[in-house]
Amino acid sequence: MNIFLLFIFFFILFALEFLYFKIADKYNIIDHPNHRSSHTKVTIRGGGIIFPIGFLLGAFYLKAEYSCFLAGLLLISFISFRDDIKPTSRRLRILFHLTAVALLFYQLGMYNISWYGILLGFVFAIGTINAVNFMDGINGITGGYGLITLLTLYYINKQIILFTDGKYLIICITSLLVFNFFNFRIKAKCFAGDVGSVSLAFIILFFLLQLILKTGNLNYLLLLLFYGLDTSTTILFRLFRKENVFDAHRSHFYQFLVNEQKMPHLGVAALYVFIQLIINVILINFFPSSIVSLVLTMVFAMITFILIRLIAEGPRRLFNSKT
Repeated sequence: MNIFLLFIFFFILFALEFLYFKIADKYNIIDHPNHRSSHTKVTIRGGGIIFPIGFLLGAFYLKAEYSCFLAGLLLISFISFRDDIKPTSRRLRILFHLTAVALLFYQLGMYNISWYGILLGFVFAIGTINAVNFMDGINGITGGYGLITLLTLYYINKQIILFTDGKYLIICITSLLVFNFFNFRIKAKCFAGDVGSVSLAFIILFFLLQLILKTGNLNYLLLLLFYGLDTSTTILFRLFRKENVFDAHRSHFYQFLVNEQKMPHLGVAALYVFIQLIINVILINFFPSSIVSLVLTMVFAMITFILIRLIAEGPRRLFNSKT
């Protein structure tokens, strides 16, 4: 994609985001802070709708052959946006998510692998989608983490192994730049909403699974390691406290840093992005291609992160108190 077309695409998305703000303001698609929130201002919800819109516009221009993936993206974006407007039943959401992932797997030709491989793939995909959604709670974190992940995938595609059409990665990166202009700031103009975080996770999964299938290297799962650590340890501690893991909460480590330690949103978001960037650099340049190394690394990372949380938050908060 030449630079001129890229600029045109950027400004089209910019204009569409502004148009969405007008629509959201008119129809009251806004986020009201409550005792579970990490923000204090009424803010437009669903600004991340630019992610699926951007991908669909790019696919139309490039005459994409990803029909099943695009159908899945439309389904999962629709139900997520509906949930942003009006609470939707958990069963209906999971039905749409499973259907979308099934379409994604069909697009990638994953039904040729073993049944247990497919089952693990569904668990990983649904878990990743929910993890990214759960982590969308402060300014800058979804846009920043998504940007560093897609930039890393673009680097791998350009410099290491060609696993996808790089134009699509550029399109998604451009969408994130537009979103970050409005979200990566002290007073965010908009939040991603479920439509943003869920569709972004779905898009990242599309590229990540393409890369893993092309290389056969599961180490690339580490591109989502830091989000995975925060989400998995939070679920673990909530289970210890006998809480419903599906109920709204602010028990994540990033929420502790913002709400209890009073660290700035953008500072915490930048910290998560920086740590994941370091992980990505190590993964690309130094990490051995071995399933044993992957398992040991994930176990070591989990234990280390649990210890960090125990030291920072204290056993009483993590095991006893409800937050």
